[in-house]
Amino acid sequence: MADCKQTLQELDAFLDDEISVTTREQIHDHLESCVDCLQTFEFHAELKQAIRRKASNDEMPPGLLGKIEMCFNEDFDGDGIIGPVD
Repeated sequence: MADCKQTLQELDAFLDDEISVTTREQIHDHLESCVDCLQTFEFHAELKQAIRRKASNDEMPPGLLGKIEMCFNEDFDGDGIIGPVD
């Protein structure tokens, strides 16, 4: 069973669905019984949504995606090129 410490450590991974099913269930069970952790969870969830809304309205600066692709060595935009397009 997840305790407060584990729940708070895994909160972002929980919100992003990046944890195992077992850990997810343990944290979910803990959130149902711990008001303090639930309030923290709700705050983080609302904050992530607000950031997502605000960030989705902003255009990415020219060249940034290319730099990100180079860091990860991956073609994120599907243009067949890793890095900035000249």
